[in-house]
Amino acid sequence: MFVQELEPVADSLGLSALIAALPLVTVLVLLGAVRMKAHRAGLIGLAVAVLVAWLAYGMPLGQTLSSGAQGVLFGLFPIMWIVVNALWVYRMTVRTEHFDILRRSFGRLSDDPRIQALVIAFCFGALLEALAGFGAPVAISAVMLVALGFQPVRAAVVALVANTAPVAFGAMGTPVVTLAQVTGLPLDSVAAVVGRQTPLLALVVPLVLVGLVDGKRGLRETWLPALVCGTAFAAAQFVASNYVSAQLADIGAALVGAAALVAVPSARKPAAEPVRAAVLTGVRSEDLDPEDPRPEVLRAYAPYALIVVVFSLAQIPAVKSILDAATQVFDWPFLDVADPEGNPVGANAFTLPLVSTGGTLVLLSGLLTAAVIGVHARVALREWGATVHELRFAILTVTSVLALAYVMNLSGQAAVIGHFVAAAGAGLAFLSPVLGWFGVAVSGSDTSANALFGALQVTAARQSGLSPELLAAANSSGGVLGKMISPQNLTIACAAVGLAGKEGDLLRKVLPWSIGLLLVMCLIVVAQSTFLLGWMLP
Repeated sequence: MFVQELEPVADSLGLSALIAALPLVTVLVLLGAVRMKAHRAGLIGLAVAVLVAWLAYGMPLGQTLSSGAQGVLFGLFPIMWIVVNALWVYRMTVRTEHFDILRRSFGRLSDDPRIQALVIAFCFGALLEALAGFGAPVAISAVMLVALGFQPVRAAVVALVANTAPVAFGAMGTPVVTLAQVTGLPLDSVAAVVGRQTPLLALVVPLVLVGLVDGKRGLRETWLPALVCGTAFAAAQFVASNYVSAQLADIGAALVGAAALVAVPSARKPAAEPVRAAVLTGVRSEDLDPEDPRPEVLRAYAPYALIVVVFSLAQIPAVKSILDAATQVFDWPFLDVADPEGNPVGANAFTLPLVSTGGTLVLLSGLLTAAVIGVHARVALREWGATVHELRFAILTVTSVLALAYVMNLSGQAAVIGHFVAAAGAGLAFLSPVLGWFGVAVSGSDTSANALFGALQVTAARQSGLSPELLAAANSSGGVLGKMISPQNLTIACAAVGLAGKEGDLLRKVLPWSIGLLLVMCLIVVAQSTFLLGWMLP
């Protein structure tokens, strides 16, 4: 048995923490300063983590490699299993042109560009984040806005800022699932706390969006639809994450938010021509004009309806127990680790939810989608293979980062850093979201930031007397605000609207919003750690 130590290097907590930070520093420097591709930075960081665990922390090489292998498997299944199948569903709708039908349908909901921004960037962007994540919502929302006549820079900024509130529950809950796995906290507990933080952002973001689209006039004339949309989104996200399913949180929030928005009478009123002339300064796409047959419009909405139905059925206790029966639990080979108190760690055993996992449910939804929208089995299989190929570097990035996280967690590196950081005391509640924000700003992924810093946050919380669930959730909730300034997302947004090379200009426009909203989140977490908002926690 390998027993983790808190002062393995020269009997010094400070020096041990400094050495333990080398893998994280390596990844962050390679991504932020050297501008290396994420998958390469992840692999190099993993190599550093292995060396630190083996040479500095005394973990046997076999157990070190076994830890990394467990991280790779978790990265592939269930994490990338969810992402691949979700993006596959989207690709099939593009191939059959049902996605174009959906885009035209959105364009007809309202001719007011401020309402269009809410429907497309906030609500539909959240639905895309729920299904795929990893930059897809920003790219697709920005393209749709440009097609409606938005000026490219404005479309990109709106898409980036909108991609905040849903990120923590994106890709069928992948970030919070990862957070629960690396911290050892129950998924329901982590999701519940995140669901009491990010909905507060959802109240603000729609108001920010209409302000970005049309300034003070936009706020003055469309504050009510924006507030109704944000409130409905926040309420649905809270209810789903706390009482239904973390995987359904964004799907439910996006649909409820959109329904509430279009139900507001003022949202359906034609926009004044001065407003349209001031906002729609780009070129409107001609393919928005054709009327689509009603059956085809229903088919365009079908993939998302099927996912909601499949996931809802999977939450029925009787169905859930049948799905859970296929789950395999086994001792992980070549791994026998105990924490500093000598208690075996949970990772010594591995749980493989073959059927009940989100990715398998999305796969089932995709098979039903193919039948409904008329995709031949051979074509569907080809599209699935193309999806894997498209995501090959993302797969390598996620698996390498999770392998790094598992090596750091099981060798004791994360625990040592957590004990050292706990010296911040009460200030830790304020700094916790900042750490997640920084991680996402550099890596472009809330999932990666949770894998890197989740265990560290929990250890620091326990040492400082704060709630582990609160700081773990704060890592994810703060992280969502770093996504709009991550080089990955900026590049995606620029490429989508034809502004390649203008990432710096875009960064200057969204950075103040990122920092401002981060400050709000820091204050929320501080208040939740005290009597002021402590009553909000479960």
